[in-house]
Amino acid sequence: MEKINLFKELDLNSYPGRGIVIGRSSDGKYAVSAYFIMGRSANSRNRVFVEDGDGIRTKAFDEAAVEDPSLIIYSPVRVLGSTTVITNGDQTDTVYDGLKDGLTFEQALRSREFEPDAPNYTPRISGIMDVKNGKFSYELSILKSDNGNPEQCLRYTFSYDSPLAGEGHFIHTYMRDGNPLPSFEGEPKFVGIEGDFESFSNRLWESLNLDNKVSLFVRFTDLSTGEAKTKIFNKLEKNDERA
Repeated sequence: MEKINLFKELDLNSYPGRGIVIGRSSDGKYAVSAYFIMGRSANSRNRVFVEDGDGIRTKAFDEAAVEDPSLIIYSPVRVLGSTTVITNGDQTDTVYDGLKDGLTFEQALRSREFEPDAPNYTPRISGIMDVKNGKFSYELSILKSDNGNPEQCLRYTFSYDSPLAGEGHFIHTYMRDGNPLPSFEGEPKFVGIEGDFESFSNRLWESLNLDNKVSLFVRFTDLSTGEAKTKIFNKLEKNDERA
């Protein structure tokens, strides 16, 4: 599989929806994770990321303007020991609780399926990243309708052991903008992880469509110490200099 430029990939897609990136930094020293959200409706755009312990949660920017919190308010990132859970919905809690109970990532997600937002039936994308004793591995999952037919849920899990420096994978909810929105297809995209913490974070934010982007979370976890550096961008808080 050919490695693609993550920033160019995003720059060419006005609406990839929500996305997860996991990989290893170009210098090989850090486990890299990122999660972004985009929105077309006022309800979807009325959000910011806030830190919540070792993880993050979404929060309404204007509480009075919330129309339906059911699919927009959740914890995208939670940490359980050496494992970080990243998802695009409340299945973060499902995975977190399942891991605590001794289930695997895939087993925990067996109780969930795509979102009930007809006609889009937005896929649930999820990832876990384990950093322990200098070793690093990750998994990605997508739960999606059968080509828009909600009668069947298609379940795919992808595992990556010992990722190489400068390499990662990117999965997102939609192939592109549309009505209904076309679900992501195929394997997670093989992408380059370029730059240090600041440059990677800033370039990723700048690559997201200016009109549709909402928030971005980026974390670099030191493979030798486990210490993490985190950055959050929120368009409504004017983190974007171009906004």
